[in-house]
Amino acid sequence: MKTKPNTAFPLNTSVFTTYLISLLLLLCGTLQAQSVEDSLKSVLKKSVNDTSKVKTLIALSFDAMHSDISQTASYAKQAKELSEKLGYIAGIADAYRYMGLASYFQGNYGETVEYWQNSLANYDSINDRGNVARLLSNIGAVYFNQSDDVKALEFYLKSQKVAEEIGDSLRLVTALANIGAIYGKKKVTFDKALDYDIQALNIAERLNDNNTVGTLASNIGEIYMGLKNDSLALLYFKRSLEAHKGTENEPYPLRGMGKVYLNKKDYFRAIHYHTEAYEIAKKLDAKMDMSQSLRDLGETYNEVKEYQKAIDHYHRALALADSINSKEDQRDIYEGLSTTYSNIGDYKNALKYQTLLSNVKDTLYNIEFDQKMSGQMFNFQIEKKQNEIALLNKDKELQDLDIKRQKFAKNAFMVGLGLILIIAFVILRMYFTKVKTNKILDKQKDQIETLLLNTLPADVVEELNTKGSTTPKHYESVSVLFTDFKNFTKIASKLTPDELVAELTTFFSAYDDIIGKYGLEKIKTIGDAYMCAGGVPNANTTHPLRIIKAGLEIQEYMTKVNADRADKGLTEWGLRMGIHTGPVVAGVVGKKKYAYDIWGDTVNIASRMESNGEPGRVNISAATYDLVKDKFSCSHRGKIEAKNIGEIDMYFVDHEIEEVETV
Repeated sequence: MKTKPNTAFPLNTSVFTTYLISLLLLLCGTLQAQSVEDSLKSVLKKSVNDTSKVKTLIALSFDAMHSDISQTASYAKQAKELSEKLGYIAGIADAYRYMGLASYFQGNYGETVEYWQNSLANYDSINDRGNVARLLSNIGAVYFNQSDDVKALEFYLKSQKVAEEIGDSLRLVTALANIGAIYGKKKVTFDKALDYDIQALNIAERLNDNNTVGTLASNIGEIYMGLKNDSLALLYFKRSLEAHKGTENEPYPLRGMGKVYLNKKDYFRAIHYHTEAYEIAKKLDAKMDMSQSLRDLGETYNEVKEYQKAIDHYHRALALADSINSKEDQRDIYEGLSTTYSNIGDYKNALKYQTLLSNVKDTLYNIEFDQKMSGQMFNFQIEKKQNEIALLNKDKELQDLDIKRQKFAKNAFMVGLGLILIIAFVILRMYFTKVKTNKILDKQKDQIETLLLNTLPADVVEELNTKGSTTPKHYESVSVLFTDFKNFTKIASKLTPDELVAELTTFFSAYDDIIGKYGLEKIKTIGDAYMCAGGVPNANTTHPLRIIKAGLEIQEYMTKVNADRADKGLTEWGLRMGIHTGPVVAGVVGKKKYAYDIWGDTVNIASRMESNGEPGRVNISAATYDLVKDKFSCSHRGKIEAKNIGEIDMYFVDHEIEEVETV
């Protein structure tokens, strides 16, 4: 896995997590590195149940990472069972480590920590300090990915201490870099990030590990650039350039230097370094690096107001990004083109690329969030609409022109009766221009109103128009519905990004039609998850009945979809669904990029109902059941524990007892 320097602030700490997992794979042992699947399977068939067979199973587990991660878990579990029979502690520890790796790459972080804690305990029992340092660092990485920086730092510091005790420089570099990554997330702790990164850099230099030296030097350069210390930023980017000279990573420090000179407004040198980065990338036929270098040149030319050159470089960059389907680069280039066209007053093209920018953001978020919700709340449709509104509002500058013409007419009228015919002509022309302008503004006002109504409830839009802000409201009884796909990662891995987005768009559009039929309010989609509610923004008493009917109809729709997929030999989409009824707070937070949302324990319990449901069924809480038990036949499923609530009964909805009038 290729590790690259960071390229933007705040510090992109994911590079260190990537570095950790790469190191983990590289340290798996010489047996794995020298083996291939066929020869390993041949050895396995001839093996007796001894420690050699355990090592062969571990080697197969590692080899499967490159082809079928589920087989990694399968071989590791076989190794664990055999090691337990043999009393082979090292084998048990290795097996748990690979079981944890499989869970990690499948996004099952809770299971990963459990397996790695077991592995850690076994390594510790046989005093394998090197692997203890490794597992401590890996567990820290899991907490890091879950944004639990306190726990991550705890494990990274323990890993650092063990690595120092045993003199393991390689693992010490990893621990120090990961600690630096945590402190590098906030500008107030940049000084600590620098301390750990520089320690790691010094050790990497003693190890003659140029790749790690180059990466850490670039990261330090990024921090100094964020601190506006251009001289030190340049110093470390140049150090990174020395380490990466002649390698595929050489363009990164060059681009970093270009950005520093752009900040210094030394545009000549900024263009020089970005051009050099492009030429090196071109020799390597590294299309992504070529695209990013051209994008940086576009940004620089835009800064010096050479807008046509900026547009030309952005379009060259976009052609390369399109050729490799790099959504992240497309996003940055669309943003640059929108800004540049806006600078030259070409609002039609500015709006075009702003719309493309919003669309590619939607695509990126749908692809990236296949590891489910982890407490993060994102809403991209609002941003899309608000950006379009901002561009439409720019055309209101036509009013300034109208005012200037009115002043001209007033002054001209004072010249005298001899200019009456000229003044009359000017006034008449002004009148027709004003009529035309007002028609344009009225049309734009309607467009803005439509965009707002597509993203917010009508009464919220009315309150925004009247007051300029909204007040969150408490609702005593609201029904919340959550869905997601149990086997999303498995199916997604077999689809291209475009196919995956097309599938989800088809499903969610059908859900939108169904909940609209029952008068429910769509709240948001997050990756493969879908959320709606009844009883907001207009309170009513029938929402529990209507939301269950909608849920049953959505599951019926997915049953038809899966029947068709089964006929074609495709994997079925397993949709889980959960519903809970209770109090919530709903409204719009902030003054920009409005997003209508709901908060409270009711939302969390509905999510728990979904995660504890089964594909094809509607799982409801006891609170919802008590409100609908006379209208729907339900089956009691048992209890689950909910944080700050206690135990909650769950029920599957079997079928409707009698027809319920839809409100």
